[in-house]
Amino acid sequence: MRDLGAIFSRRQSKRRNHQPSSPLAAHDGHAQSQTPTVSAGHDIGEVVEISEDVSDSEPKEDEQEATTSQTKVHGLKRSLSARHLSFISLGGTLGTGLFISAGTSLAMAGPGGALVSYAFLGGIVFFLMSSLGELATFIPISGSFNEYSSRFGDPAIGFALGWNYWFNYVCVTASELVAAGIIMRNYLPHVNGVVWSIISAAILLGLNLFSVRGYAEAEFWFAAIKVVTVIVFIVVGIVVAAGGLGGHTYGVENWKIEGAPFHDGVPGVLATLVLTGYAFQGTEVVGIIAGEAADPIRTVPKAIRQVFWRILLFYVGCIFIIGLIIPYNDPSLVNASTENIGQSPFTMVFSKAGLKPAADVMNAIILTTVLSAGNTCIYIATRTLWNLAMLGQAPAVFRKVTKSGIPLYSLGLSLGIATGVFLLSLIGNQVVYTWILSLAGVTGFVSWLGIAFSHIRFRGAYVRQGYDVKDLPYKSVLYPFGPVLCLVVITIIVFGQGWPSFAGGTFHVKTFVTSYVSIPVTVALYLFWKLGKKSKWVRLDEADVLRDSIFDPTSDIYAPGRNSREVRDRNVVLASSQDSLASVATGFKLSTM
Repeated sequence: MRDLGAIFSRRQSKRRNHQPSSPLAAHDGHAQSQTPTVSAGHDIGEVVEISEDVSDSEPKEDEQEATTSQTKVHGLKRSLSARHLSFISLGGTLGTGLFISAGTSLAMAGPGGALVSYAFLGGIVFFLMSSLGELATFIPISGSFNEYSSRFGDPAIGFALGWNYWFNYVCVTASELVAAGIIMRNYLPHVNGVVWSIISAAILLGLNLFSVRGYAEAEFWFAAIKVVTVIVFIVVGIVVAAGGLGGHTYGVENWKIEGAPFHDGVPGVLATLVLTGYAFQGTEVVGIIAGEAADPIRTVPKAIRQVFWRILLFYVGCIFIIGLIIPYNDPSLVNASTENIGQSPFTMVFSKAGLKPAADVMNAIILTTVLSAGNTCIYIATRTLWNLAMLGQAPAVFRKVTKSGIPLYSLGLSLGIATGVFLLSLIGNQVVYTWILSLAGVTGFVSWLGIAFSHIRFRGAYVRQGYDVKDLPYKSVLYPFGPVLCLVVITIIVFGQGWPSFAGGTFHVKTFVTSYVSIPVTVALYLFWKLGKKSKWVRLDEADVLRDSIFDPTSDIYAPGRNSREVRDRNVVLASSQDSLASVATGFKLSTM
């Protein structure tokens, strides 16, 4: 016999999901998004699917347990502490872009040009993270970039951004698997590098399979190793430049050689912006992990605020020291790679300090960096695919999560595709593999555009619907200047990255295509959803500002009393009720006189 109480409870839950997520929204009559209403924070005891069905039809008996468990649950678990968020966001900024590619920036622009490039783009990233901080603190959801764009702009934009972002990190995961095999050949040259790449893939699967804390703990220690390395490098570099190690006082002599400090002037600085941008990509991981943060109102702003100081200390500090010790015209700077770690600017500085095993030490650190990058990339890809499924923009099977809060099928597909892309690197002369990586190249910048765009639209909707900016738990710096500047600069980088194809008066077709091939793909994805689903541009006064936010009474991060508008409306209702009671009492008193 059916449990009538359970059926009634499920029907009430479905009605709540179908209604606006706040009494205020209902009062204002704002149209709500058609995406499923779910929020984070609770465990589920089995692999379940979060359904988009909000009809009032009676559920089947075999769906009762799963449906009941889904009230206020999206399946992921909020178990990441403050130290996890801080080190994960820090680890996202430290990778091969700094340890290996910093030397290329120095060679292209000179010590002054590279420093300006890193400092300028560091400022852009700071504004970008400030915008993301406002969004992710108010609406901390996993796989957030595409949902923000869908909710405050157009679902077609969210669809294009989400699939681009997922594909980007799947491809980056594949490249990290290739790099792991290359690095391990330096230690065990007689073992095929493919073996180490497959082992690395198995390690990434293990770290992400059982719980989000497994990923977070591994990333915490990976990031700690990278932080220690950078700090040691800065200290050793200062001593070397001052003549305390290596037997030579460098001072600023390398800033005075011919062509320095600004090699190739403004074009040189602009040329390094693309490389610098790739080095900084990964900082936005804070927006992805906010959906699984234990206390996002407190921990997300803390992680965001630290981004600027990390960039200033680690990136700008390191590039400054490298420019002091290594001349920009040293041919070794452009030869650094995972296959030739001895030419890394970090290795070169340590060698000049007289630390002979520097190459072996940096090999081990780069291997840690590769595993860290792969760990984060597969996490990001998994959560992005899961969020796309939750929005109905990917097959429903990818909504399923385990009792530990892991999107199992999203993880399986993401790592499976990454492994497949890696295997393509073994075929022929890597032509297919190279084109796939080129296809994913610009998508990191496109996701940055999505963050700035979503923030501008969110703030517009938030204010248009009568909410007070003072109630936001974290407010972006210099709004709207910050996100507008980000939009302009990142757009210039996206469309200007192919300038080498025109340089020298000769048009290079291959360089042009590899630089811009991802742009028409992004447009095609947008048109596919726009025309296929006939999605509509979301009006600011109808945008779903409240769902899964700190103002949403049905969410697990609801902050009662923080929404001054809600408090004001509640007081009006109470005052009205008191007036009504007073009127009844007065009428009763008069009738008995």
